Amino acid sequence: MKPRFLSERYAVAGQLTLADVEAAKAEGFRGIVCLRPDGEEAGQPTAAEIGVAAEKAGLEFVYIPVRSGTTPNADGVNAMRRALDTIQGKVLGYCRSGKRAEDIYELAKASRPEAPKTRRFDVVIAGGGAAGISTAASLLKRRPGTTVAIIDPANEHYYQPGWTLVGAGVFTPEQTRRTEVSVIPKAANWIRETVTGFDPDHRQVLLGDGSSVEYSVLVVALGLKLDWNGIEGLAETLGKNGVTSNYRYDLAPYTWKLVQELRQGTALFTQPPMPIKCAGAPQKAMYLSCDEWTRRGVKGAIEVEFDTCTPGLFGVADYVPALMEYIRRYNIALHTKSRLVKVDGAKRIATFERTSDTGTTIIERAFDMLHVVPPQTAPDVVRESVLAGDGGWVSVDPATLRHTRYDDVFALGDVAGTSNAKTAAAVRKQAPVVAENVVATLGARAVNAIYDGYGACPLTVEKGRIVLAEFAYGGKLMPSFPKWLLDGTKPTRLAWFLKEKVMPPLYWLGMLRGHELMVKPGHKKAD
Repeated sequence: MKPRFLSERYAVAGQLTLADVEAAKAEGFRGIVCLRPDGEEAGQPTAAEIGVAAEKAGLEFVYIPVRSGTTPNADGVNAMRRALDTIQGKVLGYCRSGKRAEDIYELAKASRPEAPKTRRFDVVIAGGGAAGISTAASLLKRRPGTTVAIIDPANEHYYQPGWTLVGAGVFTPEQTRRTEVSVIPKAANWIRETVTGFDPDHRQVLLGDGSSVEYSVLVVALGLKLDWNGIEGLAETLGKNGVTSNYRYDLAPYTWKLVQELRQGTALFTQPPMPIKCAGAPQKAMYLSCDEWTRRGVKGAIEVEFDTCTPGLFGVADYVPALMEYIRRYNIALHTKSRLVKVDGAKRIATFERTSDTGTTIIERAFDMLHVVPPQTAPDVVRESVLAGDGGWVSVDPATLRHTRYDDVFALGDVAGTSNAKTAAAVRKQAPVVAENVVATLGARAVNAIYDGYGACPLTVEKGRIVLAEFAYGGKLMPSFPKWLLDGTKPTRLAWFLKEKVMPPLYWLGMLRGHELMVKPGHKKAD
């Protein structure tokens, strides 16, 4: 294979072999487009065969057959343009000689309509993650015909709560991933761009291509930033030298690999300062690892340590006794007010700052496995905007989720400056509230739906049992089930069943489609 580049990110080649697919991946291509119909000559690999090889290599594959000696029709040109817009990174087009792959590219480029500098929608949603998609779906169910734009450059959508189970060998990575286009509501407009700024005084969102989008109501749902560079040496050693994290799709399988291979030595698990996405996730990885080592009979040869910046094991006291029981069961050394500040992957040394009543001490710990949760902040584009409040998060009323200064701006999910736990369960409760209040705002009515701060954290303490922490603002317990059926303060098999079997389809088929099971919004009491 000798690709010939027509632009910085598009190249053409003659007929590919199955081996060429791996070579394309090694050369940095992210997608392959086949322009050659099957059966043109004997021995020609089929598009399906190349497509399967591409999928196994982690590459996207698009099939747009163009008969030799013909000009690609409008449908083919449009399909090529969509492929170029959808695939993030370098794209390789191929046919028998590369000529059709070149021709269709030139036609797609020439026929591309010039994007207007400014587009306008009733509602603009910045962010196409769980919060943005769920809000769009709930909004469109309440007010069909509303023009909605979702701004997000990502081509993949992830069920992030599943990564804990990927790191424990229960789920495969692929179970937590779908294409972004498959989850965006059909009635919504997808703008595949990066948000670069907000101008709420002129009701505009600025985009990476230099254009802007105008709105009547803005919903900010950009999530948070995982600051891998916030710990010295961490970014350089992730995915090797025994350093891993379930907070990334590509690293969770490495967690499971390390757990399977470790038979003796030291395993360290860390938690950064709050707020973070799913405050229980750092210890979930630890408990599930310890459970696996116990099952294999090697736990006695493995020293386990949990270093958390927080002053206690968990922020809601009612759940601490059950968790402490597992700390003792697995013989875990617990260090609170302990912050990871440096990682030397080559030497396998982790450096901590531990604070006590007598001051701060620097501790170096050798490790065989290190599971790291990085510091987390509001996205730069939010933190540096006029929408930001304390800590750089979007400043909103904690009940209505409306901005404290701009009545036509709302925020939810991880980016919102609220004190609730930053979890997918919180988004399930927030999305209907925002949707209802956006509809009221569009209709020039008072916002009335309120969010109570509900969040949930299924603490996986062993394979088959979970402590299902459910709580609202102020740490108030908010169980979804009667205590006789499921006592969330104790490890139960029913909670594991919900985590493994119920929550994933509830996410994909319920929450992202606007089905609001058990999350009906509360409302302000009449004066």
